[in-house]
Amino acid sequence: MTIEINNLGQPIGSVVADWVQPLPPPREAIEGRYCRLEPLDVAAHAPKLFAANQQDKQGINWTYLPYGPFESFDNYRQWMEATCLGNDPLVFAIRNLMTDEVTGLASYLRIDPKNGSIEVGHLNYSPKLQKSVAATEAMYLMMRQAFELGYRRYEWKCNALNAPSRLAAERLGLTFEGVFRQHTVAKGRNRDSAWYAAIDSEWPQLRQAFETWLSPVNFDEFGRQQRRLSELTASLVSQG
Repeated sequence: MTIEINNLGQPIGSVVADWVQPLPPPREAIEGRYCRLEPLDVAAHAPKLFAANQQDKQGINWTYLPYGPFESFDNYRQWMEATCLGNDPLVFAIRNLMTDEVTGLASYLRIDPKNGSIEVGHLNYSPKLQKSVAATEAMYLMMRQAFELGYRRYEWKCNALNAPSRLAAERLGLTFEGVFRQHTVAKGRNRDSAWYAAIDSEWPQLRQAFETWLSPVNFDEFGRQQRRLSELTASLVSQG
């Protein structure tokens, strides 16, 4: 990248030309081949999600989230009603179209149209959704919509100690940008946050990697992948 120098001899950022501030993401379903992201409907989704989460007997999924686990369905429903129905975070239930089961949550948050930045987070995949094609497609669909709306930057933040989340970010082709030390306090404990992101110039190649992986021809008759997504995205991750 060529660095522009101003008349004072200082390096300055490149001009953002022909960029139009995007709209916030709509509260509408996002349809894929393997899953559908449905705007959260507490009455329709909460019972199914709570039941799916019960398969996580040890509560592993909640360790790095700032809330949960929930002792009862009423507690879970009340949390949803209080925190999950606004526009930021904009929360979606993930329906696996192969089983027609609602088995996970994901959201857009820290939505900043002025600067073209948006984050994906509040990910809670029940055991029924984890390691499925639908789980990966949900992340592809959210990234695709963000860039198609015109966002310049797509962020992923997680507890720096959350090794599975960090591996997931890398597998999805997001670039590690550093650790914010003592970023937040969660459940009375310090959280250092690892930051990952993809930017709009990287999206065309990332999209090709996702679509290659998600193609039915990438899976054999037993549903086993022929090529790993991490192999397709490894060369696309920026080295700074």
